[in-house]
Amino acid sequence: MPALGRRAFLAATAATAGAFALPPEFLAAAAAAPKVIPQGPSTLTQTIRLSSTANVDYRTLVAAPGEPYVERIDILRKSPNASRTKSRRSLGYFGHLSDIHVIDAQSPGRLEPLIPVSESFIDASRPQDTMTVQVLAQMVASVDRARFSPLTGEPMSTVLNTGDSADSRNNLELNWCIDVLDGGTVNPNSGERGRYQGVQIWDDADYVYHPDNPDLNEFGSRGFPRLPGVLTAAVDQQVTSVGLPVPWYVTYGNHDTLFMGNIAVETQLQTWAIGDRKAALWPATMRMMASWWGTNSSMFTQLVNSVRARAEFASGVHTVTANPERKLFDQLEFMQAHLASPATPGPVGHGFTQDNVTTGQTWWKADVNPWVRVFGLDTCNQVVGADGAVPQDQFDWLETELAQATVDGKLAIVCSHHNSYTLENVAEPAIGPSQPLIHADEFVAMLNRYPNMIAWVNGHTHINTITPHPTDDGGGFWEITTASCVDFPQQQQTIEIVDNGDGTMSLFTTCLDHDSPAVWTQGDYSQVGIASLSRELAANAWQFQPLPRMGSVLDRNCELLMRAPIDLTRITDAELEKESIKNTARLLARPDADGAAGQ
Repeated sequence: MPALGRRAFLAATAATAGAFALPPEFLAAAAAAPKVIPQGPSTLTQTIRLSSTANVDYRTLVAAPGEPYVERIDILRKSPNASRTKSRRSLGYFGHLSDIHVIDAQSPGRLEPLIPVSESFIDASRPQDTMTVQVLAQMVASVDRARFSPLTGEPMSTVLNTGDSADSRNNLELNWCIDVLDGGTVNPNSGERGRYQGVQIWDDADYVYHPDNPDLNEFGSRGFPRLPGVLTAAVDQQVTSVGLPVPWYVTYGNHDTLFMGNIAVETQLQTWAIGDRKAALWPATMRMMASWWGTNSSMFTQLVNSVRARAEFASGVHTVTANPERKLFDQLEFMQAHLASPATPGPVGHGFTQDNVTTGQTWWKADVNPWVRVFGLDTCNQVVGADGAVPQDQFDWLETELAQATVDGKLAIVCSHHNSYTLENVAEPAIGPSQPLIHADEFVAMLNRYPNMIAWVNGHTHINTITPHPTDDGGGFWEITTASCVDFPQQQQTIEIVDNGDGTMSLFTTCLDHDSPAVWTQGDYSQVGIASLSRELAANAWQFQPLPRMGSVLDRNCELLMRAPIDLTRITDAELEKESIKNTARLLARPDADGAAGQ
């Protein structure tokens, strides 16, 4: 399978250079240069670990040695050919983001006061809530630095985002997330400039971390640091993002579908979210709910409730800056926001099209290169509950599409928010039409009927997890679950598909830490410093069991071996080179490109 000859190479680089407005000779030189294997910033070269093994006292973080790839043969079920390292061909190098959870920590719509009442609301407040935009910007910077594969040096072509972009279905959260992924500047303050307004500064909210006064509660006794001014610094600074280097696709997460990922949105909750009253205590929260959700909607009752609620300011309700931009988006607005995203890095709609908006269909398919087809599902329950299921219509659609992908000779990747451990939600509407919900066992069995199905990529649990789904005849696929940007270890990953040239293929997963120091410098409230501090706070947030979320070494940097499900020799070296030229050109066309592929 010869690669491009000289004439074909020059023709390919000239045509591609024109499409990306690059000088042809510049692209030709970059494409012809030997592949350089980057030495950072992945966890292959450095990991981040706790500074001690104590499990009660507050611990800082330290840089630690990198982790090499671990071979996993759970599906191949035989020792791999040692010579495969000499014949590898990259069939696609992708980024994988999930559970970004951009948080508007000042929104009146959040339910922090219910934390003392029920453990199900524990994620209504984390110590690092005000810092999510900085973390995402630094994670984007890390993906950008990893734009060439640490294994083959091939350029990245696509990023897959498997949901929970916004934490509270808040319009600002969604727009901040999209703007950071696309690249640009974001000010993550939804209230009054130069001031933080929220539970982390109110003494009556004694159930959350108070950086200005950690001794107010258990956070102080556990050693959480005093950080005067950090809340205002976090929400009031301009956060700058380099943007993802390649086109990115997105699916719905439960937090993009239900309020705080659990409950359906009512009209009254919409009013609350954009208003000027924010509760600090749970009795006040319940009184406000009762006022807005009363069955009598007469003008007199509304007036009485309004006066009553305002009279209760002194008992756990605070005045904050109202903002109509905090409105809670619906499913169509989620898709419309992505369609309004700039054409670069693209694609327009990030998987969704105008037809999705017109029909209300919340799932999609895309060929991310000539031999890989990706399917984006919406597994989120529309009624109640954080976990998900696959509605019958999507199940039938996906099965039909997998059959067609087999005919077309495509490798198939399925993206969803929920994984096989959380695809068990049975909630259906009490009134109105419904359809059967498909759960994990039936879904996995269907996927395993199609040998070209190689990977199911997802998130939701905030834990690095890799699960094999083998078949009795030696086939099967890998389920790859990445962690999150909000909880420790605040990692995302890259995935590379490799033809081993011996009838087998490998999926290489590589964890990425966001681009900030392992050790936070006291008093550093810069964008990079706040991201570093966020990771440290997350590592100490004992309520969220941070250490298990890293997964084991079998869930992080891995080579996932499997039998080649199609004849990979049909993909010629010339086709691979053309794809590499296109992806290289896209990276070089970025305004901040360094001018040297693989550097």
